[in-house]
Amino acid sequence: MIRLLIAAGIAFSLSALVTQLLIDVLTRSRIGQPIREDGPQGHMIKAGTPTMGGIGIVLGALGGYLISDLILSLSPSRPAIITRSGLLVMGAICAAGFVGFLDDWIKVSRERNLGLNAKLKTAGLLMVAIVFATLTINLTSVSTGLGFARDDFLGIDLTPAGWTIWAVVLIYATSNAVNLTDGLDGLAAGSGIFSYAAYTLIGFWIFRQLSDGDVFNNIYSVPHALDLAIVAVAMMAACAGFLWFNAAPAEIFMGDTGSLAIGTGLATLALTTDTHLLLPIIGGIYVAEAASVILQVVFFRLTRGRRLFRMAPIHHHFELLGWAETKVIIRFWLVGGALTLFALGLFYGDYVSAVNPP
Repeated sequence: MIRLLIAAGIAFSLSALVTQLLIDVLTRSRIGQPIREDGPQGHMIKAGTPTMGGIGIVLGALGGYLISDLILSLSPSRPAIITRSGLLVMGAICAAGFVGFLDDWIKVSRERNLGLNAKLKTAGLLMVAIVFATLTINLTSVSTGLGFARDDFLGIDLTPAGWTIWAVVLIYATSNAVNLTDGLDGLAAGSGIFSYAAYTLIGFWIFRQLSDGDVFNNIYSVPHALDLAIVAVAMMAACAGFLWFNAAPAEIFMGDTGSLAIGTGLATLALTTDTHLLLPIIGGIYVAEAASVILQVVFFRLTRGRRLFRMAPIHHHFELLGWAETKVIIRFWLVGGALTLFALGLFYGDYVSAVNPP
């Protein structure tokens, strides 16, 4: 618990500090985000707002994770607990953030709303996913079961090869879903706080069950749960530190640097905590945003030009219905919070039913 609090405090402070520095440097350098011309016209006033704020999220989370471990390692009674699982998840977050950074830098340096082309961006994300999945299978004790609240919930073993393919799909899909959600001030970061809070609680709960010594109630296969909870709380706090400046009206955007890092972090935490199929509920806002784009494209093609939504992703649909941007954001946050509570309820309900079978 102490390291959780220390990691959160450091991550929040570093994220806020780095974000403020980015705002100052990018504003002085007149480096800002180009705005897509086919988006809501009310967004055109945001042109020139500094971007790449995801750097603050990534550095804040990384600093919170590493420094908190270093501080506690100085005490002989509290040894360092960094694990391969935690390092691989944090490494994937940083690597995905770097892919996003390249995309953002091309946008601002060339003053256009298109960064890396689709093939290069996809290749970068797939490389991150493949390396993470391969190393995780070979260097950690991750379960290959298809998990919902634990690895044997469904009794389906994906095998190492199947798990690797599934991991790549989940990471790619989640990172892109968060990327699509990042279209309103604070929407992606605020939703990320809820999602990472869920994984903080899940990781810590699993750790407590594994450390209580009751082998009969040991239903989890996540030996590095505490370290994964540290990663989650560091990302949660880093998103909060960034949100201080990203709340509407935003002083800075996270860019692909932040959205790809947030999505990759959620997917890798789901994979390493055996909660693969719980992720679509925890990240329900991201799923809805991605689904709205898919449905819009399919409907458009099937009806030869008609639209299901006024604009996709779906947050723009509500804007065009007349909702104020802040109303859309807050209502989406409320839905995201409700989905998080629902997911945690399912997780705990599974625990109760597993240790107290009828």
